[in-house]
Amino acid sequence: MASETLVLMSLVLPLLTAVLVVNFRNFPNLRECCSILGSSLLLLVNVILATRVVAGERPELSLGIMIPRFEMGVSIEPLGMLFAIVASGLWVPTTFYAIGYMRGHNESHQARFFACFAIAIFAALAAAYAADLFTLFIAYELMTLCTYPLVTHHGTETARNAGRVYLGLLLTSSITLFMLAIAWTWFLAGTLDFRQGGILQDAFASGKVRRTELMVLLGMFAFGIGKAALMPFHRWLPAAMVAPTPVSALLHAVAVVKVGVFTILKVAVYVFGIDLLQQTGISQWLAYVAGVTIVVSSLIAMTKDNLKARLAYSTIGQLAYVTLGAALATPAGILGSGLHIVMHAVAKITLFFCAGAIYVATHKSNISQFDGLGRKMPWTFAAFLVASVSIIGLPPGGGAWSKWLLATSTAETHLYLLTAALMISSLLNIAYLIPIPLRAFWGDLTASVRTSDPTETTTEAPLFCVIPLCLTAGGSVALFFLADWIHSALLPIVASQ
Repeated sequence: MASETLVLMSLVLPLLTAVLVVNFRNFPNLRECCSILGSSLLLLVNVILATRVVAGERPELSLGIMIPRFEMGVSIEPLGMLFAIVASGLWVPTTFYAIGYMRGHNESHQARFFACFAIAIFAALAAAYAADLFTLFIAYELMTLCTYPLVTHHGTETARNAGRVYLGLLLTSSITLFMLAIAWTWFLAGTLDFRQGGILQDAFASGKVRRTELMVLLGMFAFGIGKAALMPFHRWLPAAMVAPTPVSALLHAVAVVKVGVFTILKVAVYVFGIDLLQQTGISQWLAYVAGVTIVVSSLIAMTKDNLKARLAYSTIGQLAYVTLGAALATPAGILGSGLHIVMHAVAKITLFFCAGAIYVATHKSNISQFDGLGRKMPWTFAAFLVASVSIIGLPPGGGAWSKWLLATSTAETHLYLLTAALMISSLLNIAYLIPIPLRAFWGDLTASVRTSDPTETTTEAPLFCVIPLCLTAGGSVALFFLADWIHSALLPIVASQ
């Protein structure tokens, strides 16, 4: 089968899944079978496609002309393929988990939930495959719109307020900064097509744009891509925690925030180019903004007793690692960022799966209530511990390799304050993550039930919740041993810079 056909299938499958889910909305078993089948087929298609991209193919497909001189199209390179594998690969366990969670918690509007989820995966793939900034922008905005119903899923006043913050911040930043940055880029370069080495190199060499202007343009991209959650454009992410836990997993690991940092990385490599960023030094300020975000978000995370709120601020810091690597503009930094997209996605989705499983089984969401629960829910809290090790950056968690490359890049560029920020952040990760499984396994179980029914019997969440979190926890360890393969697959994006 031609690679272009596989690309088209990859884009159509999530949309077809959404249509089938809506059509079978009154038949829960059939509806959920459609979600499972659609996600599984998508992963199979993307694995086949990935083997061809790694072998050197670069499939391209035109999606048509929206307006004169602005053609939408896809062109798959290693970074985009990696993001597509992350999105489609994690859709499978998330589907199983969501079935267990939504049924176990008796959530309403389940058909709408699964349909919007499938459309969000389509938006993630469209962004991953985008051949130009215009296509990427359309996919980016679609992601915002199709996840809004998920954020406001519960329909409460709190959920609606969170939805307004979510929609307001992301649309305002993208329209006022991101879109204008794209227009400015087109004016300077005469094209929006991604190109190895960057499309702004010639404009700078010819004197069409000065260093200061490039710095402003980079700032417009960095803060206009609000899904990357750089401070102070981060408030939408903690606000969105009112959504069901599978949505939080989608927001923090599978699609939304990953679209943000993927776009940052794509702009750094294919719009500015590593050589131009190094030559001009225009991205150094962004590296420091990322460093501050890493440390401050970790400090805030330590103050949160609500588990999902703590994980939300953890996500803000971990996303900043990817932005930091892009801003450092070295091969090690770019490759470290690419690796961290994968490592963080698998580990963080595990942590959110665990948070949801705890809530389904116990209806507890505050860490202070977890004393002794690990003895009743050993699989859940063991998975939490394994994923935490990866987030911290310790072996045998996959995050050890991405953090190592990023630390190496800060040392290579002699930005030792940022090296210190990475080290401090890892220590803070230990401080806000490890006490959770420790108090769960060794805390006083009676303390966790003093405010509830003392006769309650706590057991693990439904198997559809527990099995996916165990699999993704195992994935965090497996990535430690697969890091070299991912590193090799990403090398072409920096080889000719």
